[in-house]
Amino acid sequence: MRIVFLTPDEPLYLPEFYQFVLENLKGRHEVKVIVVPPLYKKTTTLGLALRYAKTFGFWEAGMLSVQVLSHKVMDRFGGKTGKYYSLKSVLAAYGIPYVQALDVNSPETRQLLKDWDTELIVSISCPQIFKKDLIQLAPKGCLNLHGSLLPDYRGVMPSFWVLANGEKEAGSTLFFVNEKIDAGDVLVQRQFLIREHDTLDSFIRHSKQIGAEMVLEGIEKIVRNDVATRSLDMTKGNYYGWPDREDVKRFLSRGRKFR
Repeated sequence: MRIVFLTPDEPLYLPEFYQFVLENLKGRHEVKVIVVPPLYKKTTTLGLALRYAKTFGFWEAGMLSVQVLSHKVMDRFGGKTGKYYSLKSVLAAYGIPYVQALDVNSPETRQLLKDWDTELIVSISCPQIFKKDLIQLAPKGCLNLHGSLLPDYRGVMPSFWVLANGEKEAGSTLFFVNEKIDAGDVLVQRQFLIREHDTLDSFIRHSKQIGAEMVLEGIEKIVRNDVATRSLDMTKGNYYGWPDREDVKRFLSRGRKFR
């Protein structure tokens, strides 16, 4: 099957995610990747950094910046250690073709997907809202992975919110995209316990590993034509936006840490 992933070049969690996925897909499917900017529309890097610092504190913002910078430095040695610190390094190691695109909904991007005879689109952390022409382009469908048990925790930063709210269990959902946000038909959904020692960082890594397994499971279901899905009841669940300082205090009051 010809599969195209739509994803940002995020250095902290996605290299490990894609290394696992590509290792299991190699030799079985034709994979290509479209790399998009990691920022939401009209958001600048400086603006996001200031917003992050205002919400989570300048110390945490600084620690995150150091972590990102260290990954960029270590990326130079990824091929020697077998561990990769950027999406592009992983793709190069597995010989996966990729192109960069500013807008996944643009006529140029859609034409590229057509030229590639794309059968299945898979969105991983893609920070853009998909429009109808893109959603309907691939004959096998357009999948998205969301880090919560939908319809609960729709929106942004579900990993933060489940910890801030003191949940004991969490999960991830792989679903066929429609024009609503986090509202398509579910193909794979998994639930797992939140570990007592989890920091936000370790929880995200755990969630991403489970998500990678789910993507592989979803692809195999489609290959077998085992695509029984269930609809989400959008009258239930909840939606979360960007947290504020009070939300961060609640997160910390539960004994949680960022890293």
